[in-house]
Amino acid sequence: MNPLLLSFPEHLETQRLLIRAPQWGDGQFVNEAIRESVNEMSPWLPFVKNLPSIDDSEAYVRKARLNFLERTDLVLHIFEKNTGQFVGSSGLHRFDWNVRKFEIGYWLRTSRTGEGLMTEAVKGIVVFAISELEANRLEIRCDTRNNASIAVAKKAGFTLEGTLRNVNRNDSGELTDTHIFSIAKGYEYHG
Repeated sequence: MNPLLLSFPEHLETQRLLIRAPQWGDGQFVNEAIRESVNEMSPWLPFVKNLPSIDDSEAYVRKARLNFLERTDLVLHIFEKNTGQFVGSSGLHRFDWNVRKFEIGYWLRTSRTGEGLMTEAVKGIVVFAISELEANRLEIRCDTRNNASIAVAKKAGFTLEGTLRNVNRNDSGELTDTHIFSIAKGYEYHG
């Protein structure tokens, strides 16, 4: 099966959100959200350690667009439908088309946390992955200290499968652990 031959929509909608593939010109929105949220995101996301310029963000968005079209990584940008505001990013990453296994990653701009937007987005992406991509397995991996990401995984109906111990190092050089949450075809889903 050649993933380039797969046809599926480039956007989906939930009650409050438009979730779509990156488009050229999104770099400014992404950059603004990263700059707003750098303090909250930097412990968990390496790409915010060195604040990107607007050009850096635009180059990233353009590469993400190409990856989406090549079916090698499916970054998704999240916008509030009522205002059009860019609120965060998610997507399907580190996947295996043979197994139809995908990892969902996500981040939300600081000013929009606490509203349930990311949980809503993840639930929408789960439905999209199952219905459009015939996903057999979806994972969320996050640092065991990242309480916000853990809460999203649980609220979106994922099951904690286990913990990888001493799998990464933080900025201080300390070893860290990673939780693996999943939804798998043939197993009960509570989303």
